[in-house]
Amino acid sequence: MPERELQCVVVTPEKAMLDEPADFVAVPMFDGELGVLPGRAPLIGRLGCGELRLRRGLDVRRFYVDGGFVQVRANTVTVLTSRAQRAEDIDTTAVSQALHAALAPAPTPQAQEEQLKAQQRARAQLRVAHHREEHAAR
Repeated sequence: MPERELQCVVVTPEKAMLDEPADFVAVPMFDGELGVLPGRAPLIGRLGCGELRLRRGLDVRRFYVDGGFVQVRANTVTVLTSRAQRAEDIDTTAVSQALHAALAPAPTPQAQEEQLKAQQRARAQLRVAHHREEHAAR
């Protein structure tokens, strides 16, 4: 693999979803976003839910990832996540309905916490879908 290229691997419990080269990878960290270029120092980090972006030349691919871990080592970005979805596969109507349901009052503190997580996931999925639509329109 050339020094100017990364390999991005995304693995879920069901399958290896992605294994392809990229010039740049951005991952949603638990406390922000991490951009990775070739030659990056090794690291392991906790993912948040949000947008994973891969750029190769002028092509940008977007995915929603639902937390997990990322490892950067030897120009390979490995993402281990419970769920990954291509931006174009996000059903914004279904996600909007899930967000609306998660906004209803919760009867217990535990239910409130679960609803807050569901709201965060739904909002992150909608952002990923909208970013894809915005960039596709350009």
